[in-house]
Amino acid sequence: MTARRNKISVIGAGFVGSTCAHWAAARELGDVVILDINEGAAKGKALDLFQASPVFKFDTQVKGTSNYEDIAGSDVVIITAGMPRKPGMSRDELVGINAKIVKDVCEGVKKYAPESFVIVVCNPMDAMAVYAKKILGFPRERVIGMGGALDSARFRAFMAEELGVSIKDVNAMVIGNHGDAMMPLARLANVAGIPVTELMSKEKLDAIVARTKQAGAEIGGLLKTGSAFYAPAAGSVEMAEAILKDQKRVMSCAVELNGEYGVQGLFVGVPCVLGKNGLEKILPLELNTEEKAEFVKSVAAVQALVDGLKNVQ
Repeated sequence: MTARRNKISVIGAGFVGSTCAHWAAARELGDVVILDINEGAAKGKALDLFQASPVFKFDTQVKGTSNYEDIAGSDVVIITAGMPRKPGMSRDELVGINAKIVKDVCEGVKKYAPESFVIVVCNPMDAMAVYAKKILGFPRERVIGMGGALDSARFRAFMAEELGVSIKDVNAMVIGNHGDAMMPLARLANVAGIPVTELMSKEKLDAIVARTKQAGAEIGGLLKTGSAFYAPAAGSVEMAEAILKDQKRVMSCAVELNGEYGVQGLFVGVPCVLGKNGLEKILPLELNTEEKAEFVKSVAAVQALVDGLKNVQ
């Protein structure tokens, strides 16, 4: 009897979505469906990716579609559909536009992939995760926002670059909202167990923290007509892999807090364990006085985004 293959559906055939499909296929996480209202874009990118499989030797079926029936049986759904953040545009401005897109997407997912784990990528991610869970009606274990995984990767990359060490040995985490009020936890960052605070000056570390908070805007400013896609896709696929392979990975993810960290009903980035049950555990983190104050501000930033949903029909 042939074992059932995993199925990953990516909603949105833009740069983030197609890159998610690329890495999920290349890592052989399962068969991949790319869905987009632009059927030609979805089918064209899927066919192109499939034709690369003999070169990189991945046995993955890739399908493009505009029909939600084709996502039936998905184990993981990654929602990237939405307008990207343009240079000078805040994540807040995207709320009204992308909420309508997320609503349509989630209605399709709820109907055809009701047992799936959903990873929310589209911005403003904190608010879109709240809205997605509302429309889906799924338990919190199966609706997870990607922001913390992305922001933590950026933080680690910048520190490795500054110190001239392998990124494999840099451990660091960013919690809070996926925006200007995010919290790179410099105090806890380390290189192979050595505190980063012992390896670089406070000024350099403060500069890296500041750059991490503006990393998305920095890329948008350079691209002029788009936003980041490699790293957001990487963070999404890392999360999907942790769930599909039951890896019990500890990473920062935006999850619905129900009293943890003193927060109720909001999606905020915190340390989580991801495995076969999706969100399996929220890990406690003892914040110092300064960090607690910063976390309160970060949560307030998420609340402000969610408040913007009140006018969404």
